[in-house]
Amino acid sequence: MADEVFESRIWIGRRRPDVFEFVTDPANVARLTPRWLHIRLLTPSPGRVATGTVLEYRVRLFGLPARFRCFVREFDPPARFLATQVRGPFDRWEHRGLLLEDGEGTWLEDRITYKLPLGLLANPARGLARRGLRAAWRHRRARLAASLGPIRLLGG
Repeated sequence: MADEVFESRIWIGRRRPDVFEFVTDPANVARLTPRWLHIRLLTPSPGRVATGTVLEYRVRLFGLPARFRCFVREFDPPARFLATQVRGPFDRWEHRGLLLEDGEGTWLEDRITYKLPLGLLANPARGLARRGLRAAWRHRRARLAASLGPIRLLGG
């Protein structure tokens, strides 16, 4: 089964350093994630994230508990980040964020590349995974709007 890709682009009415700090703070992950995923940071807060930071979370996917360990491969404040799953429920999970200044705000571009486990047996779960990711990102956008101010959408 090929990799799946999810992309979202949102304009946030805040300066790029403020948006970058907010979206990369591990303490904000639970605030940006829907309650039905029951996400919880297991790693003691590293304070500031940097290239090489490893974070471990507990989450519920499709109702089943799972641990998710990610490694921050790239961290270039306030422009971009890349976090990849090193252990968890997916065969592949990569979250790339790019932040671009635009007038009085910032474009936040997210690209999630993932691959469900179990090869061909994952085919029935593909639609469910896509819908779940879209729902999680709708929640994330609402939380970003509530926390950081006005937003405009493009894609996702």
